[in-house]
Amino acid sequence: MSIKVLVVDDSALIREVLTRMLMRDGDIDVVATATDPIDAREKIKQLNPDVVTLDIEMPNMNGLQFLDRLMRLRPTPVVMVSTLTKKGASETLLALELGAVDFVAKPSAEAEGGIDAFGANLRDKIRAAAKSDVRGRSAGRAEAPRIAVKTAAAPAGALIAIGASTGGVEAIRAVLADMPVDCPPIVIAQHMPPGFTNRFAARLDEICGLKVVEAEDRMPLLVGHAYVARGDYHLRVERSSGQLKARLTQDEPESGHRPSVDVLFESVARTVGPLAVGAILTGMGRDGARGLKMMRDAGAYTVGQSQASALVYGMPRVAFEEGAVVEQAPVEAIAARLANALVRLKSAA
Repeated sequence: MSIKVLVVDDSALIREVLTRMLMRDGDIDVVATATDPIDAREKIKQLNPDVVTLDIEMPNMNGLQFLDRLMRLRPTPVVMVSTLTKKGASETLLALELGAVDFVAKPSAEAEGGIDAFGANLRDKIRAAAKSDVRGRSAGRAEAPRIAVKTAAAPAGALIAIGASTGGVEAIRAVLADMPVDCPPIVIAQHMPPGFTNRFAARLDEICGLKVVEAEDRMPLLVGHAYVARGDYHLRVERSSGQLKARLTQDEPESGHRPSVDVLFESVARTVGPLAVGAILTGMGRDGARGLKMMRDAGAYTVGQSQASALVYGMPRVAFEEGAVVEQAPVEAIAARLANALVRLKSAA
């Protein structure tokens, strides 16, 4: 059965282009378009689409205001279609906090692959959104009890590695917000395009006790700090002069992604081995499962986000099925699981 989509944008040209792109493969059906949120509200009631694409800047009601109301009154998977500007990036991250499943950045003239790559990416995001558990998340995940974490003190040279995709912005925020400031360095690969990862790191830095930055090449990895992989760059961990450092490269995409979770986790397995702990969070596909299995085989503690708490139980499912995780846990408990594993390492040292 095809995925029913409502396209909401005030530009007639954008509505036409998105409709043509979405319907190209035959498994997505644009059942209607809407010019603004008021028009969209009526069409959502009439047509009950599986997924809505939403612009932010629109007449009559801002897209963020509409999204907030939609998630409270009629939770529906939403994919934002965003402009690649600093303001657009900030608004997009706010949209994800309000409940949007994912976003795509409108293509620029110099974008690699151009309009075809944008269309393929958009279709993939729509397919992932159609499988997401937006209603389950709205029905009470936010009220799930959090587990207090007092310490994550670990031996020198320990490291935390986290990977995520669709839904990961909120899942990573939940984990980092609960991590104590004595935790070892945290390296993060979140599937996100260039121009957004810097703002994502800045937003995490605003709301977490840890210092969160976008990783730079050869940056030393410090206790109490978290490092977000830059969009369109792989992030690896290496040991240089006895210190863990970040390495950024633009090697070919792995598992269809750059940054790739597999690339990060594999480097952690080789460089840090049993002093590492790792978590694979919500996302579509299988990126990260191979690398997390390497981490576990190297003696690392590994955890996967549970199906009930994952917006998209794709990457964690594959990791679980392939024996890459020691255990699964709800997102509210993952920081505590990682911290406890680190404290055990400290005790055994």
